[in-house]
Amino acid sequence: MSRGFVKEEDQEDIPFVAPRAHLPEGITNYVTQNGMNELLLEKQAFSDEKEDLNITNEKERRIAINHINAKLQLLINRIATAKIVDLSKQPQDEIRFGAWVTLKVGGAKTPQKYQIVGVDEADIAKGKISFISPIAKLLTNKKIGEKAILKLAKEDRIFEILNIAYLNN
Repeated sequence: MSRGFVKEEDQEDIPFVAPRAHLPEGITNYVTQNGMNELLLEKQAFSDEKEDLNITNEKERRIAINHINAKLQLLINRIATAKIVDLSKQPQDEIRFGAWVTLKVGGAKTPQKYQIVGVDEADIAKGKISFISPIAKLLTNKKIGEKAILKLAKEDRIFEILNIAYLNN
């Protein structure tokens, strides 16, 4: 039926769903096994949320389900394009996707530790940086003892690679 024959108050807004983490067109959606597990858990959580909706108003229920379905569709598309990287097959002496890297940053006394992960896994609070981030790109292919220099507007930031490890966590 044409929207012209539907009462205005019966029309539902299309729910706005924030996009997932940005993955540039043409870039492979690499994930760690842990990252894939997290995506699958998120998918299950959306399914559970949909089943457990406790909304009696039919219109509000439809809107809530449409919103969950929209988020679920974005997630399903991301899962479908994911390519799991086997960390045991990465060169263990070189920084690549999935590596936990211990760095000395500039003149800092305390080393910092980061893992290079997929865009959906990235969370700086957990020490996980996206493989498409400038720092990850700068560190890729480096080995222990090497330095990487990030050119900033007012200074150069030097990263010295202290350790590289591939852990499945």
